[in-house]
Parts: sequence; C-alpha cells; structure tokens
Amino acid sequence: MKNSKKNQKSILKSSRRDFVRNSSIVAAGMMLPGMEMSAMTNVFNEKTLKLAVVGCGGRGTGAANQALKADENVQLVAMADAFEDRLSGSLQSLEKEFEGSKKVNVQKKHQYVGFDAYKKAIDEADVVILTTPPGFRPYHFEYAINAGKHVFMEKPVATDVPGIRKVLEMAKIAKAKKLNVVVGLQRRYQNNYLAIAEQIKQNKAGKIMSGQVYWNSAGVWVNPRKAGQSEMEYQMRNWYYFNWLCGDHILEQHIHNIDVANWFIGEYPISAQGMGGRLVRTGPEHGEIFDHHFVEFKYPGGAVISSQCRHQPGTWSKVGEKFQASKGTVDMNDAGAASITDLDGNDLFRYRGQRDPNPYQVEHDKLFASIRNNEVISDAENGAKSTMTAIMGRMATYSGQVINWEEALKSQEVLMPKDVTWNSTPPTLPGEDGLYPVPKPGKTKVL
Repeated sequence: MKNSKKNQKSILKSSRRDFVRNSSIVAAGMMLPGMEMSAMTNVFNEKTLKLAVVGCGGRGTGAANQALKADENVQLVAMADAFEDRLSGSLQSLEKEFEGSKKVNVQKKHQYVGFDAYKKAIDEADVVILTTPPGFRPYHFEYAINAGKHVFMEKPVATDVPGIRKVLEMAKIAKAKKLNVVVGLQRRYQNNYLAIAEQIKQNKAGKIMSGQVYWNSAGVWVNPRKAGQSEMEYQMRNWYYFNWLCGDHILEQHIHNIDVANWFIGEYPISAQGMGGRLVRTGPEHGEIFDHHFVEFKYPGGAVISSQCRHQPGTWSKVGEKFQASKGTVDMNDAGAASITDLDGNDLFRYRGQRDPNPYQVEHDKLFASIRNNEVISDAENGAKSTMTAIMGRMATYSGQVINWEEALKSQEVLMPKDVTWNSTPPTLPGEDGLYPVPKPGKTKVL
C-alpha cells in the first residue's frame, strides 16, 4: 500500500512530457467500452475529491472527520445546515482537528444556511455526507444522486413510506450511474459482526428460527424551549421527538439491531405486530414519540424476531442481538464479543479477533477506496428496506394491528413535507395544555 502511494506521488510530480504521455494513455482508455474519464483519473489517483457536509450536528461533524481521514487526497469544501451556529461550530471543530493541513477549506461563500442550503453544498462536491434529521434524507439523497455525487448517508433513510419509495427509486439510479452509496448501519462494517455473518453463511449455526434484538437505554438529550423561539425552530432543535423529522427511536436507534436480524436471516419480514406507549418520558419536551416498543417480526422462512427498545431511566439497559438456530445460539454484543454455541452450550465459534477498528471509520475507508478503485458500494436498497422494517414496527405499535409488508409499502401517508421553510407550520402542533398528540393503539390509523 505504501509503495502504491509513493508511485502515485511520483506520477503527480512527473514532467510535462511525461504528463502528456500519460494523458495520451488516458485518452486511449476512453475508447474502452464502459470506461469513463473519471474512472481513468482514479487509476492515477490524481483527483482531489471535494467533500460537502449537509447537516452539521455531532454526527455530521464526526462523519466529516472520518471522511477526511479516510483518504489523503480529500478536502472539505462546502457545508450546509438549517442553523448557522451548528455550521460554524462544526467548522471550528474540524479546522482545529486538521489545523496545519489543507484538508478543511470551506470559504465563507461556501457556508450555506437554510432549508435549501443542501443544494448549493452538494453542487460543490464529488462526495457528500447527508446527516440532517432523517425526514429530509430522501429529498437530499434524490438531489445528490441526480447530480451524480457519491454519498454517505446516515440511517434511517426516511421517516415515512413515500420517502422509502423515493430512496428505493434513487438506489436504482445510483447503481446505473455507478455511484457509491454507503449507509450508516455500521455493524455491517464491524469485524465481529462480519465474522459471525460469514459463519452463518457457512451454515455453522444452521437455520435461524427466532431471536431477540434490543436497544434499551435511558433515552437521549432534550433542548429546553427558549423564550421567543418559534415552533418550527423548537422542533428542529428537538428533532428526535417528532415523527416527521425522526420517525421515533425505533427508527433512529433500534434500526441497527433490526438490520442485524434482516442481515443474518437473509430476508425482510412479511408482517409485524406489537405494543408500545409512553409511561415515563411523557412531558411536552418528549414530543409525540413512544418511550417503549415491543414488536414481533415474522419472516418468509418462518423465523420470528422479538424486537424491543425503550427510553426509560433506571431500567435494564441492553444493546445487542441474540438468535436461536437449528444448531445452536448466536450471541452478539456491540462492544465486540460474538459467539456461536451448540445446543449444549459448547463453543462452535467465538470471535477472537483483535480490538475492532472503529466501524464508523471503516465505513468511510471503504467508501473512498471504492471510489478510487472505480468500484461500487450499493447500501441504499438495504438501508431503505431496514428502515421500512422499523417503520412497519412503528405502525404496529402505534395502531395495535398486524401490519403486512406489502400493504405497508403502499402507504400514502406523508409525514415529511417536501418543502419546509422557517415560516412553515410543523405537521404536529401542541394542544392548549402544551402537550403534543400521542398515538393511541386501537384508535390510531396507520394504513
């Protein structure tokens, strides 16, 4: 790898005569079937990949940091956010992290603020990071793919079914354009999960028949309402608690564990039924989302997965997955442990690898390596279908009904407005008591 980098640098330092000769080779390569100019450029690794970040919160800042470390010849050139303070804070953090290098070069004119700022930032880049609240993701992804950009986007990829259909549509276009799309379901880039997935593929555990997946925790942050703050700004600052922006924590967090079930089983569920509600986090500061969900997902091959997530301080916490298969048990732990044991509890396989590299970093390492090597990573379809699985679970807990995948995928209910401005009225508003309407199982209609 080091020798390769030295060779790349020597090419960059070649004389004008050598450059002309190399250019002739490129021109000849353009005549090869299916070989684009950009692909030949990547062979010589001469191109500085321009990066843009859309959504400059903590996750956007972290993803930008990882992207800049993933490739020695990438430069952050544009940023966009609905809020100027988040953009400037993110930029300051990144400038400090990469002080003394040319990695961060976001001129004032390329710092875009507002709900339509994403278009301007995306236009400046070769690679874009989409890390706004999830409700915006389908529209930002659509614009990026239509503009021919490689994409890293966080999960979930939508908050409603029309958004899912849009992402699935754009996933096909991205493949046709040979654009790389990585989705932030980082367990698929984590060594212990990859090791177990390979063992399952080799039939070490047998057929998975049931399982339990968990994201049980105390909950997340709240930004208190400030005097004079508009309802739109308040909800944008507290996007986690409003379904048009977030989709509930069964999407925002628990999607990771649900995605592992889909991955290991090799299927997406055909139906879901479950229960949920609000028992602890019930104040107006917690918006409209539930503080607990329990769902049974049924799969075409017969597997039944029990899914549970909650935001309740002082309760049992667990983030992980466990599966019962015909030959034994698969046990996963996000901290790095993983094993397959037989029906008597004896080890069939135990992950004993070294400390995992940070899977958040690996996502970007793989993305930029794929771009450089003229390869294609296509995560968008799975990202959409695992998001759809979580939406189906939310539909089941909100309604108390059995939800069928095919019927759910036809839903026309739009949670996320296409065009949002600071003068827009949010889809959800508080009542006279200051409380937001909360779904009621048995009464709430989802289909």
